Amino acid sequence: MTDVSESGFKEVTRVAEARERLLEAVSPHGRTDRVPLRVADGRVLAESVVADRNVPHYARAAMDGWAVRAADTFGAGDRSPAVLRESEGRVGPDEAVRVHTGSEVPDGADAVVMVEDTERFGDEVEVFDAVAGGENVAPAGEDVEAGQPLYEVGHRLRPSDLGLLKAVGITRVEVYEQPTVGVVPTGEELVEHDPEPGEVIETNGLTVSRYVRRWGGRAEYRNVVTDDESALRAAIERDLTKDVVVTTGGSSVGERDLIPEVVADLGEVLVHGVALKPGHPCALGVVRDTPVVMLPGYPVACIVNAVQFLRPLLKHLEGGTLPPHPTRPATLTRKVASEPGVRTFARVRLEAGDGEVLATPTRASGSGVLSSVALADGWVVVPEGLEGYDEGAEVAVEDWEYAP
Repeated sequence: MTDVSESGFKEVTRVAEARERLLEAVSPHGRTDRVPLRVADGRVLAESVVADRNVPHYARAAMDGWAVRAADTFGAGDRSPAVLRESEGRVGPDEAVRVHTGSEVPDGADAVVMVEDTERFGDEVEVFDAVAGGENVAPAGEDVEAGQPLYEVGHRLRPSDLGLLKAVGITRVEVYEQPTVGVVPTGEELVEHDPEPGEVIETNGLTVSRYVRRWGGRAEYRNVVTDDESALRAAIERDLTKDVVVTTGGSSVGERDLIPEVVADLGEVLVHGVALKPGHPCALGVVRDTPVVMLPGYPVACIVNAVQFLRPLLKHLEGGTLPPHPTRPATLTRKVASEPGVRTFARVRLEAGDGEVLATPTRASGSGVLSSVALADGWVVVPEGLEGYDEGAEVAVEDWEYAP
C-alpha cells in the first residue's frame, strides 16, 4: 500500500485549485426523473420549460366596477356624466355590465370604470370619469404568454417557480436525480452516546449527512468504522455504488490516519492537504470514477471543508449552478489574524451596534470546538493574500448555513 503519510504536509493545495481538481475529475451523472410539482422544490431542471398557456387565460377586470365600451364614456365628467344602460352578457353600445376584480371582461367591452366613479339609478349607470381602451383590464397573457420560455436547463426550482409552472398548466417537470452520498464516520474513539474518558460522541457523520440533504443530495448515514485498513477499504467499496463517498476523520498524516492510504491504494488521491484554516488535513480522491471526499475529524474543520468541497461537488454532479452564500456587511470588534497563503474562515457572532452591525469572533482558533461554529452567525473569509483584518475593519459575513 502506498504510504502517503511519510511526506506529511510539506505542501498544501490552495482551496480554488483543490476544488477545481475535484470537479474536473468527475462528470455530472446525467440521470433524470419526471416528478410532480409537489416534490420538485429545490430540484434542478433537466429540460427547458415553456408556458403551455396564457396567464391569465382570459381578459379580466383589474377593478370592481362596470365593463363598458371606452368610446361610450368619452367626455364624461362630474357635471355631465355618461348615462349607460345596465346589461348582462355581451356589452353593446351605451351599455354597462357589472364586474368584480378578477372576473372575466364580457365580450364587447374594452375597459372597466371603477365603481367609485359611477352611480346607479334603477337600470341606468351614470359614469363620471372617462376611461381609455384597455383601462383597468388585464389582457389575456399579461403575466405570461403561451409559448413563452420560462426556465432553462440547470435552474434550481423555488416555491415561487412551482406556483408559476402550475399556473401555466404544467404539472410535472423533468429534473436531474439527486446525487446519492454514503457518509462514513471513522475513528475507534467514536461512540453514539455516554462517552467514557478518551471516547468522543460521533457528530460529524450526522452533521454532514444533514448538510447533504440541505444541498440537494440523498445521504445514507453509515455506522462508525474503526481505524482498520480492511474495515475502511470495505466501507469505501460498499459505497462505490453511490455518486459520492464521504468519510469523516482519519484524513491527516498520523499513524491512525489511514483513509488517504486506503483511497490511494483503491484509486487516486487528487489532493491531500489544503491551504485552509481550520481544516487543512482534508483529502480528495477518486475510486473507480466515484469521488471520495475525506473530511477532517475535528468538527469545525469538517464543516468548513464540507462547505468548500462537498457542496460544490453535489451541485456539479446534479448539473446545477453553485449559488453564492448570502452575505451581510459588518464591523469587526476584534482583530482576525491569518497566515499568508492560507484561506481562513473566522467564525463570528453578529449584534446590532450604534447604526451598524458588529461582528465578534467566536474563537480565534480551535477546529475541535464545535460550539464556535454552531453558535456563530456566519464566518468572515480571509483570502490567501491577506494576513488578517484589523479591529474596526468592514467585512462581509457569509451565512454558510442558509445557502442551498
